[in-house]
Formats: sequence, structure tokens, C-alpha cells
Amino acid sequence: MAEKRDYYEVLGVSKDADDAALKKAYRQLAKKYHPDTNPGDKEAEAKFKEASEAYAVLSDPQKRQQYDQFGHAAFEGGGAGGGAGFEFNMDDITSMFGDIFGFGGGFGGFGGGSSRRNGPTRGATLRTSIRITFEESVTGTTKEIDITYKDECGKCHGTGAKEGTSPVSCPKCKGTGRVVMTQQTIFGMSQVQTTCPDCNGKGKIIKEKCPDCYGTGYVNTKKRIAIDIPAGIDDGQSIKIAGKGDPGTNGGPRGDLLVEVRVAANPKFQRSDYDVFSEVPISFATAALGGEIKIDTIDGAVMYDVKPGTQSHTKVRLRGKGFPTIRNKQVRGDHYITLVVTVPEKMNEAQKEALRAFDAAMGGSQVNEGKKRKGLFK
Repeated sequence: MAEKRDYYEVLGVSKDADDAALKKAYRQLAKKYHPDTNPGDKEAEAKFKEASEAYAVLSDPQKRQQYDQFGHAAFEGGGAGGGAGFEFNMDDITSMFGDIFGFGGGFGGFGGGSSRRNGPTRGATLRTSIRITFEESVTGTTKEIDITYKDECGKCHGTGAKEGTSPVSCPKCKGTGRVVMTQQTIFGMSQVQTTCPDCNGKGKIIKEKCPDCYGTGYVNTKKRIAIDIPAGIDDGQSIKIAGKGDPGTNGGPRGDLLVEVRVAANPKFQRSDYDVFSEVPISFATAALGGEIKIDTIDGAVMYDVKPGTQSHTKVRLRGKGFPTIRNKQVRGDHYITLVVTVPEKMNEAQKEALRAFDAAMGGSQVNEGKKRKGLFK
């Protein structure tokens, strides 16, 4: 086996580096070489484990003192330090991973544990969805939904044990929820703390399970809850209901319920952020002469004065006629309207003559040109 590198050299710090410098150096290396960031890269995995071992030693004052005095021999069986193998405690390291990568728990193939010891753990987050109309997303609404909720078992009162019995301390981990396992690594034999497989980290086991909840301490029940949906909510946004998720373990709090809101489409209005968009048809006469038209908004109809000479696809902005913002209902988006000039598909002779007279008064270029082209094909 290749000779181990100096731990200070591995982390790239001086021998008088303080805890903050050690932690900063390790974070950088862990983030760079973590197996999840470099899947299948054996070299990166080796550097990751090397850095983790170095930090595990140097971040522990007692181990660091032994290492400074005896070097790697301090942790080799029969060496100057008299140790029988190196105990690799993953608790602090996995805690750092949560800080670095945004998640906690162990990592596949690396022997990491879950939560620290058998302390309280927050329950899992439940997720569901609900559908509302476009109009309900404008005004806000209250909806009731049915969820499968884990209630405390009435027979065992949450202990999971059969009536007349109670959970006992796990004999494998002595109630700590953690066990030390010895395994062969690329650095030799290492001792790794991990979750107790017998009690799953709870520190207690149930010899006789409750027949109603099968030892879980909870029973599934259907529960109807009211969801207040705020005005202005957009399709795909979620509402968090605190404390309505799965129960925690070892006295931990319940998780949350996330309700995803699906908003039905509207054939007249389109939405972008808090703004609304729509098209409004106007007649040729109104476009040319101007006039008052009715425009539908999400708040109802409003009257608008079209300016004379308005061209087709002119855009109009109605300030404050969009969706209310969720955080402040007094602040609203805008409504953008595209005015589309409509051309009549059928006209009687009188209408046609009136249009020709109008075109002639304007120069007659379009109608005359059309007549010339028509004569070429007779």
C-alpha cells in the first residue's frame, strides 16, 4: 500500500491551522471531490476519503495531539500510539455535508450515518395537489381536501408496543441508536459509526407490537382540512400547511403539508407573472374614427376610448388591472390589450360603394390597383 500523505498536506493547511481553517479547507475539498459530484471517478473518490480521514483526525483535539506526536503510527495497531485501528466518526462530517450540499444523512458506499445519535427527527413532508378555476385564482378561495393522516394509535398511545408492554432499550446499541462497525477501506481497517440496524436509530425496540398499528405507533386516518388559497396565486405554486405532515420520531415535530395549486386555463385571458394579456377586436370604423369600446378584465368590464386612426395590433396598457400580488393585495400587475381591427367578410352593395367612395377620396390606390390586376386575368 502506498505511504499515506501528511494530513496537513492533504487539507492544504499549516500545522498551526485553527478549527475554522481546517473546516474551510475540508469543505472545499469535500465539495470538489464528493462522489455525488464526480460519479464513477475513482480518483476523486479516493481524494474525498483521504480528505475526510484527515479532517476526522485534525478536527479532534485528542487525535490531533496524538497525530502531531506520533504521525500515522498513532492509529496503527501496535504503533507508538498504542491504538487498535482508527475510529472514523461520521457524525460531524455528515453534518458538514448538509451545510455544503444542502442535504443531510449518509452517502452510499461511504458508511455515513443518518441523524446524530437517536435525537428528535422532524417528520416527512407530505405533498398533494388541488385544482381551482382561473376566477378563483384572481379572488382567492377556500377549498377542502382529504388527506391520509397519521394519527397517534389509540390503543398503544403512540408507543407501538402491545397493551401492557413497553419498548425496551436496544441491546445492540445500548440505547444510543448508533453502532461502531469495522470495515476494510483503501486506508486499511477503519471503525465507522452508523445507524443501529436493529432499532433504526431509535435506541429502543418493541418485542411485542401493538396489533392495531403494527408497532408504528400511528394509524392512517382520512382527514378533511381547509386550505386558504390567496388571491393572485399562479399555476404550479404551492401552499405550505405547517405541522400537517408525517409525525416525527423520538419526539420530533411533525413535517409539513405542501399543496400544489393547479389553475385552469382561461380562453380569454393569458397570464405572465402578475400581468394579464388579452386581444380585443374593434371595427374598422372605430379604428378609423375612434370611439368608446367595452373591454373585459379580470375585475369585470371597463370602458376605453379608442383614438382615431388606431392601427391593428396596437397595444394598450391598463395599469393595476392585473393580478394582485400574494404578499400585498394592494400591489397589482397590469393588463395588456392588443386591439385587433376586424375586416368584414360580407358586405352588401351599398356598403361596398361607400367603401369605394371612401377609398377614392383617400386616393383610390388600393381599389384601383385591385381592378387593374383583376383585368389582367379576364
